[in-house]
Amino acid sequence: MTRRQGYAVLSALVALVVAVSAAIYLTVAADHGAARSALADDRPHHGSSAAPASTGTWVGAWSTSPVGGEPGTETEGLAGHSVRNVVHTSTGGTSARITLSNLYGQTPLTLTHASIALSAGDGTAAADPDSMGRLTFNGATSVVIPPGEQVVSDAVRLAIPHDSDVLITTYSPTPSGPVTYHPYARQTSYLADGDATEDATGTPYTEQTPHWRYLTSLDVLSNEADGTVVVFGDSITDGITSTTGANHRWPDILAARLRGALESGRQVPRYSVVNEGISGNQVLADGLGRPAENQSGLGRFGRDALSRPGVKVVVIDLGVNDILRNPQLADPNSIIAGLRTLVREAHARGLKAVGATLMPFQGHRSYSPAREAVRQQVNARIRAGGVYDAVVDFDKALRDPYDPRRLRPDDDSGDHLHPSDRGFSRMAEVFDLNMLKGAGQAEL
Repeated sequence: MTRRQGYAVLSALVALVVAVSAAIYLTVAADHGAARSALADDRPHHGSSAAPASTGTWVGAWSTSPVGGEPGTETEGLAGHSVRNVVHTSTGGTSARITLSNLYGQTPLTLTHASIALSAGDGTAAADPDSMGRLTFNGATSVVIPPGEQVVSDAVRLAIPHDSDVLITTYSPTPSGPVTYHPYARQTSYLADGDATEDATGTPYTEQTPHWRYLTSLDVLSNEADGTVVVFGDSITDGITSTTGANHRWPDILAARLRGALESGRQVPRYSVVNEGISGNQVLADGLGRPAENQSGLGRFGRDALSRPGVKVVVIDLGVNDILRNPQLADPNSIIAGLRTLVREAHARGLKAVGATLMPFQGHRSYSPAREAVRQQVNARIRAGGVYDAVVDFDKALRDPYDPRRLRPDDDSGDHLHPSDRGFSRMAEVFDLNMLKGAGQAEL
């Protein structure tokens, strides 16, 4: 071999090494969040790759329960509109993913565009433009969700602070039948004509809505939390009488208390808190429709509680609607049996179950002495043990000391069933954070 031939072989080997190294680098970069070619299209957008890659635990930062099909959307759905849901986080993270539901749809739901961004913080539909990121589903920008199903997005790198508002926007170009929604959000969200999914100004979002649509969860890859507390309940947990936009539902305040305790150095679990309350929800009975709207606690527990990412503890505050909405006198033994079933299902997944006593409701339109007697029997069984692993006594905390059949006047929203903002604060304040300790490990 001549010297010239030797140099040629050496040059070829060097070129081969460089090419292989480049390929390895690009593969690793893609696996750590850099955009793949499958994600690209010709639509201009802001990326979220500036957020640092991280390790951590997937936990729930926010969630809600699908309740039914939105009235007025039975035929067209929200075809040709952008839906911008505003949600509030209980913990922060460096990556995010969402769950979208077509549980109550009767035809496939086609979404061709979805985005996530931090709110601009001005109480409107405007986003922080630097945070705007496109969501994908198995690498594609569009997804079709069959009726009765849900879908989880790919993870996107985005630094999401705790106690912040996040905007999740979807666009559907075609009719899809009833829109799966949560009606009493106590949070203003928005609707725009056309595809304004990545609009950061908020200007196209001229219609406000009190509902959350399609969206049922926002999960984050978190270094702040090691697990999730799921609060599972009815309108009292849903926060139906709390101030809109103030994040004053009692689980919101519990999350803030837990975070504050950690920041002050207390030895309490590092958990996020998510709200799975549905107004009017019962332990035993479904609402009407197929599939059932306002599905019973027994029917939805697996979906809305046990399947949450990183769940460690379930807090259950259910039963009062079984008493108030039953056309005949409710059976306390049946209510207790239903609650025990929920606890057994939680234990089977290694979870701790904390339960609440039922608060008074004298003065409410459905009050009767017989129903009050059922409430007292249910509470006596809860306090005696054998139902939950630990008990928070909301009844004792919020009842009027001069008439324990009623809420304290300053804790009453005025309907004699649901607490005021002050009442919701009291609920969170009497919750002993040490009850969250001792949870088992759940592999979900």
